[in-house]
Amino acid sequence: MDARGHAFRQTRHRLLLGITPLLILSGCGRSGTSSPERPAPQPPRVTVATPEIRKIVDWDLFTGRLVSPETVEIRARVAGYLEEVHFTEGTEVKEGDLLFTIDPRPYEAVVERMEARVTSARSLAELTAYELANVAELKNKGAISEETYERRSKAASDAEGLLRAAEAELREAKLDREFTEVRAPITGRVSDARVTKGNLVTPEGRDSTLLTTVVSLDPIYCMIEIDERSALKYRQLHPGDHRAGTGTGRVAAEMELVQESGFPHHGHLDFIDNQLDPATGTIRARAVFPNPGKLMTPGFFARVRVPGSGEYEGRLVPDRAIVDDQGISHVWVVDGENTATYRKVATGPLLDGLRVVREGLQAGERIVIDGVMAVRNGTKVDPGNPAAAPAGNR
Repeated sequence: MDARGHAFRQTRHRLLLGITPLLILSGCGRSGTSSPERPAPQPPRVTVATPEIRKIVDWDLFTGRLVSPETVEIRARVAGYLEEVHFTEGTEVKEGDLLFTIDPRPYEAVVERMEARVTSARSLAELTAYELANVAELKNKGAISEETYERRSKAASDAEGLLRAAEAELREAKLDREFTEVRAPITGRVSDARVTKGNLVTPEGRDSTLLTTVVSLDPIYCMIEIDERSALKYRQLHPGDHRAGTGTGRVAAEMELVQESGFPHHGHLDFIDNQLDPATGTIRARAVFPNPGKLMTPGFFARVRVPGSGEYEGRLVPDRAIVDDQGISHVWVVDGENTATYRKVATGPLLDGLRVVREGLQAGERIVIDGVMAVRNGTKVDPGNPAAAPAGNR
């Protein structure tokens, strides 16, 4: 072995002798002293509350359109030139108000002619009646033959018939003259004038001239489509009423328009159709609502709710306390030792921001309403203020 190899081995030996005591001391230090323990995790801080107990009713929600109870197309009933328009478009009119005037002069002339014909026919009838009375007296004395009496009687009868025909023609002429004044048949809101002054209007059948329309507004209808299940439920709730209503024939209904909330309009169902549409599985129904301010107009979209149950004592919790996991709803119930427990619940509709809990929760039980994502089943929680406010007051 050369001198270089011998020197390398001596150097390595000295290094090992120096490191060994350090390793021994280090090992002794780890075995002789214990490391400080990690602090236990703090329970998650949550907010708890008890269910609010309230008398509630389950509501079924439907959509529909407003419809006027009375809609009338004002059409010309006699021909002629339009002489005057008497209303302001889009305003309220009362039954009997004058809307249009058709030139009445041709019809006035016909009335005068018919009046003259009636006068002539009446004179003839009176004359033949007088002659009949005379021949009747002569007949009783045997001064005239039976044939002569029969001719006079026939003439008097014909004259009386001509008088009645003339009077009927006079009434018809007066009716046509009356139709030259077009009046509102109902009280309501009038549309615009479809024909203006000076135009010819005609009354012939389907081609009769449409002058304007009038719709009544107070009350107003809302037509809805009720599904088969709901229709059966209403009839089971009110079996004695033929309109699926109460004993007075009324099922309560509430309505709101597109810009409204809280269903401020209160009315009732007054009609349910007599058959179900097999194509849609729905049946037509009609709700009626007062409309004193004329705010609601036919054609408006509306939402209607109808009570789908009787009044019962319900338990309500904030909607954020309900956790949905793959279609199953649950809450975290906190016991007296602040341990959170998984509880499956059956929920109902949302009412004033609170969710109805039908099953799975008892009155007075504390549930987690804030911090639900940090809770695990069987773990401790920190409810913070033990005197948490009821769910409905938060």
